[in-house]
Amino acid sequence: MTIAARLFLGFLLSVLMLVGVGLLSLNLVGRLRDTTQAIAAHDIWAYRVVQRILQSQITLIDARRAAVVEFMMPSPVLPGAPPKGVDPAVTRWRAEADRAAAALADAIAVASGFEQQSITLDVPGRAATWHEVVRLFQQAQLQFTSLRADSETQFDSISTGDTKSVVASEPKLLSENVAFGQTMLQAEDALQTGDKAGQQRVDDLTAQVRMILVTSVVVALLASLLIAWSVRRSIMRSLDAFAGFAEQVGSGDLGGQPLTVGRDELGRLAAALNHMVESLRQIGRKSQEITSTLNASAAQIRASTQQQAASVEEQLAAIQETAATADEITHSGARIASRAQEVIQAAQASVATSANGLRAVAEAARAMDAIRDQGEMVASNIVALSEKTQAIGEIIMTVNDISERSHLLALNAAIEAAAAGESGRSFAVVASELKVLADQAKDATIQVRSILGEIQRGINTSVMLTEEAVKRVAVGRERSDITERAIEEITASVQESVQTFQQIVASTNQQQIGIEQVMGALQSIRQASQQTASGTRELETAAASLSELSGQLLALSDRYRT
Repeated sequence: MTIAARLFLGFLLSVLMLVGVGLLSLNLVGRLRDTTQAIAAHDIWAYRVVQRILQSQITLIDARRAAVVEFMMPSPVLPGAPPKGVDPAVTRWRAEADRAAAALADAIAVASGFEQQSITLDVPGRAATWHEVVRLFQQAQLQFTSLRADSETQFDSISTGDTKSVVASEPKLLSENVAFGQTMLQAEDALQTGDKAGQQRVDDLTAQVRMILVTSVVVALLASLLIAWSVRRSIMRSLDAFAGFAEQVGSGDLGGQPLTVGRDELGRLAAALNHMVESLRQIGRKSQEITSTLNASAAQIRASTQQQAASVEEQLAAIQETAATADEITHSGARIASRAQEVIQAAQASVATSANGLRAVAEAARAMDAIRDQGEMVASNIVALSEKTQAIGEIIMTVNDISERSHLLALNAAIEAAAAGESGRSFAVVASELKVLADQAKDATIQVRSILGEIQRGINTSVMLTEEAVKRVAVGRERSDITERAIEEITASVQESVQTFQQIVASTNQQQIGIEQVMGALQSIRQASQQTASGTRELETAAASLSELSGQLLALSDRYRT
């Protein structure tokens, strides 16, 4: 069941309970109102009937007394007047007697109905009261019947002029009137007792209604609280699981148990979180593999640059030795020039000097060959180093692609966390950490790419300088060959003729010029070697920086345990 359905069901049950309490309240209040109205209406009617009957009794007594008094004190009959008919007082008495008899009959019938209604309204005291009132009304009806019959007898005696009978019936009539009045007063007393019983029933019913209403409201509130607690517990249990899962992911542990997926909204959120963590786990594994590869490549590059640096140092030392040798050749040439003036006196010395020069030129040629071989080796190493830097560039492009994907994943995760609201706040920390990791990886790749660019430019410069040095060494080698042939010719000329010494002097001067050119070429080679050594040291520094960056990236990727 979804959360919305659970909330709607809980609200519906609460509303139904409140509606039930309201309907029960209306029923109880209606019952209380009906009982109160019935008791009040019955009592008021009964009091009015009793008062009307008592008033009728007084009217009857007055009418009968007026008839008796008029009989006992007759007025003179005028001559020619018609005979007196029925006395008006008697007529009035009979009319009032009919009304009183009808009122008693109606009172008995209505009071019997009130007795049955009291039983229906569950007012036992009232039912007994109305039973007593009916009995008293019936007794009063019997008394009124006897009183009416005796009064008619008295009226008959008055009409016959029997004064004795009229006077003799008066005490009985007075006694019957007193008994009738007492009966009606007893009925009134019984009504007062019933009124108290009705009031007590109303009070009891009011207390009962109050108790039922309070109990119903308390039960409804407890049931509503139970429903709310059940709904809250079902939701908070899932939210607590989500919070623990988010804290676990935020701490870097991606290898925990996945969340339980249900059919509600939280179940769909759990499925999304599980899918996201699985994606992070795969990215973490791939990042660790690529970082390990990058770290190994950086270590190989650093070792290669260290070897290259050592080789360049050796080449520089060899070039310095060659320069020293060429310097010695220069001094030897100077000594040859100074002693050329004495060649006539010491031809053998000139021959010996020429032989020494020949050997020196041969050594210089061999040194130049060695320099050329080393220059070609340096060029080959630099080309290999350039290929490795290109491989590093491809690795850096891969790392940059990973960082951009991680940045995009962090952005998507931040959007999902924002959509989750408060429940996704812990997951937003994971997205922020992943974004920081992607930014650091991207900055590292930019820095490494810049360093590799500088290394590539240095390598290109070194290649150009090395090629130039090799060319100059080749030129020097050719000139050394020329110098060697010249010295051989000088030696032959010295042995053949002293007259050709001028040619020897000229050849010696030419040799001096060639040696100076060789010295210039060696100086250029030495500068190129120094630049190569400087570029190699920069490449070694860049390789060390790349190794350090790869180590940092590996440490960051190790933070997330898959």
